[in-house]
Amino acid sequence: MGFFRRRKKAVGVSRDRPADRADLDHLENFVRTRRGVEAYIEPRTTVTETTVILIADDGEWTRRRVEGPEGARRFAHRLAIPIYDVRLMGYPQRMRDYNERRKRRPELF
Repeated sequence: MGFFRRRKKAVGVSRDRPADRADLDHLENFVRTRRGVEAYIEPRTTVTETTVILIADDGEWTRRRVEGPEGARRFAHRLAIPIYDVRLMGYPQRMRDYNERRKRRPELF
């Protein structure tokens, strides 16, 4: 029966791929081609590694993997953009507004 057997601890295996140079190139291009970009660190989950979401002043956004929270901070400081922790700040309203506009008029995007 085994009711009193100890369970083996689950090993935290991520099925997600690690961050690579293409991710950083995409993020850098987004910052260079948009105005008012801010970075938000999204924490590691059981499914994905740490990500950074970049949000422009019009609400347009992109998300990519980074090498942990420190990697996200280094990236933001190198490009001189503000960086926040999404767990503390939440997502800005302009991002929600942008997503709503995309839902209502997908042909514009």
